[in-house]
Amino acid sequence: MEKIEILPIISEKTKKLAENQNTYVFKIRPNFLNKIEIKKHIEKIFNVKVKEVRTINYPKRKRGRSRIPSTRPKFKKAYVKLESGYKIPIFE
Repeated sequence: MEKIEILPIISEKTKKLAENQNTYVFKIRPNFLNKIEIKKHIEKIFNVKVKEVRTINYPKRKRGRSRIPSTRPKFKKAYVKLESGYKIPIFE
């Protein structure tokens, strides 16, 4: 079984989403987790109630234009909307 990583993405955009819409953004690895599994893990880790999960799959991509090419690995991004009254303190 692979190790499951749920990493918060913290930027100006995600902070606004957290404040205004109670929506939090996470990078999910491995990328084959589905929405139900993501919901269960978020609820277990942060002790909150999840209302909705939206996901985006990003493909593997070449980057760099130098002699040493590199690739960005594929990953999944999840937008998690919480029930009203719940918050995740990492984003504050």
